[in-house]
Amino acid sequence: MIERVLDAARARATAADAHWQRVERTSIAFEAGRLKACGISEASGVNLRVVHNGRVGIAGTTAEDVDDLVARALASAELGESLDMVFPAAAPLPVVFTQAARAAAAPLERLTAIGHELVKRVSRDGCQVNVSIEREVAETRIANTAGVDATYPATGVAVSVDLTRFAGEDVLLIYDFYAGVDLPEPAELDALVQTIEDRFAPALRVVGPPEGSLPVVFTPSGQAAILLPLEQALSGKSVLQGVSPLAGKEGAQLFDERFALTDDPLVAGRPGSRPVDDEGVPSRVVPLVERGVVRQFVYDLETAARAKTASTGHGSRGTFGKPRIGYSNLVVGPGASDARAPASVRRLGGGLIDGIADGLVVDDLIGVGQGNVIGGAFSHPVALAFRVQRGEITGRVKDAAVAGNVYELLKRIGGFGNDGRWMGSRWAASLRLEGVSVARR
Repeated sequence: MIERVLDAARARATAADAHWQRVERTSIAFEAGRLKACGISEASGVNLRVVHNGRVGIAGTTAEDVDDLVARALASAELGESLDMVFPAAAPLPVVFTQAARAAAAPLERLTAIGHELVKRVSRDGCQVNVSIEREVAETRIANTAGVDATYPATGVAVSVDLTRFAGEDVLLIYDFYAGVDLPEPAELDALVQTIEDRFAPALRVVGPPEGSLPVVFTPSGQAAILLPLEQALSGKSVLQGVSPLAGKEGAQLFDERFALTDDPLVAGRPGSRPVDDEGVPSRVVPLVERGVVRQFVYDLETAARAKTASTGHGSRGTFGKPRIGYSNLVVGPGASDARAPASVRRLGGGLIDGIADGLVVDDLIGVGQGNVIGGAFSHPVALAFRVQRGEITGRVKDAAVAGNVYELLKRIGGFGNDGRWMGSRWAASLRLEGVSVARR
């Protein structure tokens, strides 16, 4: 269909690009340890962007009416802003492992067996276990009137487990998940189960929270409040809007020299990997922060045109709506090569709690993403956190909150843990930050 769309657009517009994707999704859910639901769905659609009379228009469809799609895109262009956008020309693409034949061909029985195994291994007396498994098989094609025509297949497998315990008014929820291109290996399932077990035992004992300016270890799953401000501040859109605290500071050392942040779409076997972005720009590794120094912001074609620079290959789009900036795989910390290593069993705290007289290990926070995130200030109640006293975890903390400013805290990093892992499209190890404010609620 994409050929017909571009042929029709070429006849009526100055330039055009199109993004087509087909996705087959298999979903399985276990609730309270029992198979609850199972379903298969399929969807496909085309997103068309045109440049006409110097203005850009967008339209999308899941139908086959090419003329209607082009007409709507042109009508959108009449109302669009003037923009000097140039679509990329054809270029060689890197080879990236994005599809696993085993995952694509796995029968429903194989996927369901993973769920049964996890339910059996995670179940505890007096607790409820929920498991969900989702497998996607997709094909993506991006083409434009400048000569780009790229197609690549992809698979994705996501497995999540949560263990819930109700004891009077106390509700304990511990969860973890696996995400990859292929089915999880036995070692990856072991790591998933071990993560649940390592948190469950110390969480049974509730202790009072510490107070004051303290060392806090943020596990890989507890770092969203730390990293989200950076993700927003390093976006070219935020720079254009004048709201990024990092704007104009390329080349400046703003963080601890051990801190690094890289966007890597070329990691084999990750759901965020791809040989080309959704606008036809070849993928490449983009260092955002190196040794504490801000190196680069990310752009898609539109923001790059407005900023008079080049796209970094971060265009992301669906069937409907305009393309937007989207990261691929974010790698946190100095050991970017570790992100390509096999999974291993992960211990709570990543070996960073030794020497802490009084502090916290934070595994999950409440309300991340709310408020003025890009400013770097955060204040969140803990959802799952553990108190550390004299280098030992002494129990789970409730009714506590942590606060601080990301841009200041990352200037004094206490260390990175030995528990580096993938959390979806982000790789990180536990991170120890000094001087985080901890208070009772």
